[in-house]
Amino acid sequence: MSKQAAPRTMIDLNADAPCCPPLAQRRVPAETAAVLAPALKALGDPVRLQLMSMIASAEGGEACVCDLTPAFDLTGPTISHHLKTLREAGLVDAERRGTWVYYRARPGILRQLAALLTVPPAESQHQPAPCAPPAA
Repeated sequence: MSKQAAPRTMIDLNADAPCCPPLAQRRVPAETAAVLAPALKALGDPVRLQLMSMIASAEGGEACVCDLTPAFDLTGPTISHHLKTLREAGLVDAERRGTWVYYRARPGILRQLAALLTVPPAESQHQPAPCAPPAA
């Protein structure tokens, strides 16, 4: 029996339009937070962040596990565990071809995360009133 949770479908992780306004503009709805948090948590590990970068920037849009594993001073099973975490978080898709597995980034969820983390230019942010100098 798998420990994998059922995928949540309250927001469309493949949509081109952002799921919600940037968190710097408005509170993130609970449903959206529940869907996006596993992806953010998965990217919170340095190895997984590097793997995600390698996959997303790979020529042709996909990377073979045979090219990913040698880039780290980790065992194959450890890399497989990290890739499984990225897959379960919805960040990558995997396709087996013969003995190798190829990974492809899921652009929809990356767009959702990018939109969520977008910070507007300084002039459009609310600027607090300057502090008064201390009374003498």
